Amino acid sequence: MGASAIREILKVVAQPGMISLAGGIPAPESFPLELMGMLTETVLSRFGATALQYDRTEGFAPLQAALVDLLAARGIQADADSVLITSGSQGTLDSIAKLLIAPGDAIAVEAPTYLGALQAFSPYEPSYQTLKTDDDGLIPESLEDVLTHTRVKFVYLVPTFQNPTGRSLPVSRRRRIAALIQRHDALLVEDDPYSELRYRGQPLPSLKSMAPEHVVYTSTLSKVLAPGLRIGFVLAPEPIARWLVIAKQGVDLHTSTFCQALAAEYITGGHLDRHLPKILAFYRPRQEAMLAALEEYFPPEFHWSRPDGGMFIWAEGPEGLDTDALAGECIRRRVAYVPGKYFYPHAGQGLAAMRLNYTMSEPQTIRGALKIVAEVFREAPRPA
Repeated sequence: MGASAIREILKVVAQPGMISLAGGIPAPESFPLELMGMLTETVLSRFGATALQYDRTEGFAPLQAALVDLLAARGIQADADSVLITSGSQGTLDSIAKLLIAPGDAIAVEAPTYLGALQAFSPYEPSYQTLKTDDDGLIPESLEDVLTHTRVKFVYLVPTFQNPTGRSLPVSRRRRIAALIQRHDALLVEDDPYSELRYRGQPLPSLKSMAPEHVVYTSTLSKVLAPGLRIGFVLAPEPIARWLVIAKQGVDLHTSTFCQALAAEYITGGHLDRHLPKILAFYRPRQEAMLAALEEYFPPEFHWSRPDGGMFIWAEGPEGLDTDALAGECIRRRVAYVPGKYFYPHAGQGLAAMRLNYTMSEPQTIRGALKIVAEVFREAPRPA
């Protein structure tokens, strides 16, 4: 195990005057603060001491029922008893690794992939098989090659507004991937924390809806309610679902009953449906400002993702650029980002890339910060 590179960067970002393009953190202004007092009163009035008591490991029944409708809106059919509530989706990733990975087992991940998933998986000592990607995400032929030649315990993907790139798999690739995992009888873990944060375009079908018996689907309310409540949920095929409950019993018994009750009232009371458009309207101009600033300030040899939603943009520079080495100079000038190398399981990859987050800063601040980063890159010595 090792400390999270992003968490270490965020310690630096906490310094006064620092502009953070680093952490994948929802803006506090996006939280429904004005609702929390009313939700608390409703929960205590409706559920009384039950909301403060130990509860079932599987989850608080009213929240499980509320999530059935949310999942249905994403094209996923489920009954309430099959929805497991977790303490954020990060706990799901650790539980899956605990259950399925023995030292040396192969698991397949995108390159780049979510750093938190690597942190959850790596303590169980897997062998990583990296999957090739392009501007549309995972290349299906790469997955087919790995599944044909390697016995993998599972495939891990973030198909919609991926962390760190912001990319989304087109429908045609989703169908191809779903067919591949069914043909090879493989297990796929679909991590879906960002799909509600769509600023343009139409929703995309989940992989779970295309191959339900071969996909563990995990998501969270952290981006559309509040991350501090630590509410995630998972839908898995049997017998994995049963073992996820057993694993959770040994870790935390159950997710906070009170926080689950707040989440249940937030959904069933229609507050999520009313508040989500406010979140989207808040983030959209920030993303647009970042894309415009990249176009205006960054050197022409850079290219970057242009996502329709989510929280991140992935920028890649020319071969020989070391964004990790230049991060210190950017921090000295009061701007922080995450170097790309931290999103790969193997050393030596992603050296010229960087992850940029736009949710935590005002549009004008984002423009100024990227102008500084571009200046640092332009001043950097070029390899011979």
